[in-house]
Amino acid sequence: MRCGRADPLRGSIGPRSAPATAGSEVTDVLADALREVSEILYSAASAAGQPAPVLVAVSKLQPATAIAELAALGQRDFGENYVQEALRKRQELDAAGLPRPKAWHLIGHLQSNKAREAAALFDWVQTVDRPSIVDALARQRPADRPPLNVLLQVNIDDETSKHGCRPDDVPALAAAVVAHPQLALRGLMIIPTPHPDPEARRPAFRAAKRLFDALHAAHGSVDTLSMGMSDDFAIAIAEGATMVRVGSALFGARPSRA
Repeated sequence: MRCGRADPLRGSIGPRSAPATAGSEVTDVLADALREVSEILYSAASAAGQPAPVLVAVSKLQPATAIAELAALGQRDFGENYVQEALRKRQELDAAGLPRPKAWHLIGHLQSNKAREAAALFDWVQTVDRPSIVDALARQRPADRPPLNVLLQVNIDDETSKHGCRPDDVPALAAAVVAHPQLALRGLMIIPTPHPDPEARRPAFRAAKRLFDALHAAHGSVDTLSMGMSDDFAIAIAEGATMVRVGSALFGARPSRA
């Protein structure tokens, strides 16, 4: 059963039931989910008068087979929260002869001791929030890989318990990134304060867009504003998101972490 569609300017869609079957039935469920998310995404972008944003499928705690099935349906970008989990999935895909994602994003907090693996594994790191991690990623990026795409994670609501740099620190952190040819400064990523009403996150999205515009004016390479998840990505698109991160609306309810 497909989830009901939300008003594209009001919110997005809630988590669907996790696929419990195997083979072609799972693929059909994923195909329906991808179709529905894509319809909302394109509708919201059209209403906002802007190009459709990049869809990052958040595959945290999902099996490697689900990544392969969604990739076979045309999904290009996938996001993982944990370096070790992403590495394990890559090994499982390789062992099974299945293609890796075209672009793999780290969307979880990056510890310094994981920088070497992250720099080699990912195409994007969306959670750069301090100069030390900038230096570590640049130092560890393999010479035979293209520059690592970097987003600065901004603590847009100034939450003491959340990772991310302060908005005032963005110019200096951006300058640190562009000083390294191994890195490509692409933009910003935010996670607003959770709220039961997705509409309450709109002010944070607007603040992020203003910050993004200022960063773009200073650095022409900046083209990506990553914001919006399963229950609010349509609102984020209306406020200027060029990339959204969607998990449960595609894969179903997230399994518990072992």
